[in-house]
Amino acid sequence: MTKPVVALVGRPNVGKSTLFNRLCGERLAIVDDTPGTTRDRLFAEAEWCGVVFDVVDTGGIDPEAGSRRAPLSIGSAEFIDEIRSQAVIAVNEADVVFFLVDAISGVTPADIEVANILRKSQKTIDGVTTPPIFLVVNKADSFKQRDMVNEFYELGLGDPYPISAVHGTGTGDLLDALLKVFPKQEKETDDDSVKIAIVGKPNVGKSSLLNRLVGEERSIVSSIPGTTRDAVDTSMVYEGVPVTLIDTAGIRRRGKVDPGVEKYSVVRSMRAIERCDVALLMIDAVEGISAQDAHIAGYVKDAWKSSVVIVNKWDAVEKDTYTMQQFTDRIRTDLNFMDYVPILFISAKTGQRVDQVLPLALRVQEERLAHINTGALNRILQSAQDVHAPTSRTGSALKLYYGTQVRTDPPTFMIYCNNPKLAHFTYLRFLENQIRKEYPFTGTPIRLVMKPRSE
Repeated sequence: MTKPVVALVGRPNVGKSTLFNRLCGERLAIVDDTPGTTRDRLFAEAEWCGVVFDVVDTGGIDPEAGSRRAPLSIGSAEFIDEIRSQAVIAVNEADVVFFLVDAISGVTPADIEVANILRKSQKTIDGVTTPPIFLVVNKADSFKQRDMVNEFYELGLGDPYPISAVHGTGTGDLLDALLKVFPKQEKETDDDSVKIAIVGKPNVGKSSLLNRLVGEERSIVSSIPGTTRDAVDTSMVYEGVPVTLIDTAGIRRRGKVDPGVEKYSVVRSMRAIERCDVALLMIDAVEGISAQDAHIAGYVKDAWKSSVVIVNKWDAVEKDTYTMQQFTDRIRTDLNFMDYVPILFISAKTGQRVDQVLPLALRVQEERLAHINTGALNRILQSAQDVHAPTSRTGSALKLYYGTQVRTDPPTFMIYCNNPKLAHFTYLRFLENQIRKEYPFTGTPIRLVMKPRSE
């Protein structure tokens, strides 16, 4: 089932990133008193009372929207235009909107403008107005500040919810109210197709590859970065196997994401990664691998998805005998946390090696569903201990008793031991490598879960 999406909207420095971290339980976004600081992850999973949903931190609108421009005032027309773009897209893409304001600052002209935009952008279907908008009054840390929230009724968005994102005060009541307005979760119809998402930075050739794979001009192709805004599904059958191709908008580095449509195209891309089986991570051969490519790869790995690295525009690179190997070595270095991922060099423009993309993706999917029998797994674990026994820094050493594969998609192994706390991540990586020597699980992450034998 697709998880609901909650978008955090508001002017800079009202505490969106702080609330984002509070809801998701981790410090995933940078928090600073300087407006426009948000530069980190904007999409994460949250849970309340057993209900799982996604939270989007839109980030503040950068008050210095260009190095040559003076800082914008809260009430300036240009600043309002940027907020308007953000607010409208939030209403269109999210299931619920949290509109954050500042209890200390009170109602500002920018708050009034955003409130008007949000109300006008809502839609009423069968008497139900969507998406629901929660007026969240942050920084209400004291009783005096909580008593002053009544002034926010003038925004016309119903009852304000006073909270302190820093201390967590009031967030429980807010989340209880949130669960009551979530749309009903309907079970998705059975779909046995292999879902392959094409992801990467803008303008690396994702839509061109899609068109080559389906054999027609199904997606708009343009040299302008960011042409594709939606995550588009294309169904096809390849050699008897049903396949769903998901073309996504490019994912830019957080500081390079425009405050309007492109910001929320990233949301669509992240949702595409979440629901795919295999992600084709496209890299521009001319530009080379960048830090943002590594960040996107991290998103894929964090979601436990299988992947293939596709190096596009290979026809535009001047090559000698060693060029491909040198490029491969660079990728292996920069994506050392995904050394199990296959690499394919293509040209979506000329069609070079494009015919190998789907066979490789489907082979990776087969590896994702592979299963090791318990006997074979335990022989690997015993051999690994014989080759490299766990070291001890506390006086007691890790002892592995036995293991079993408890699931596929992705492959997950339960390993029973004397004390999971003794399992250092470097030894777990060693065990993973030993497993991959016999069962490569090409392109697929594997999970090792350590558990005390007494359980």
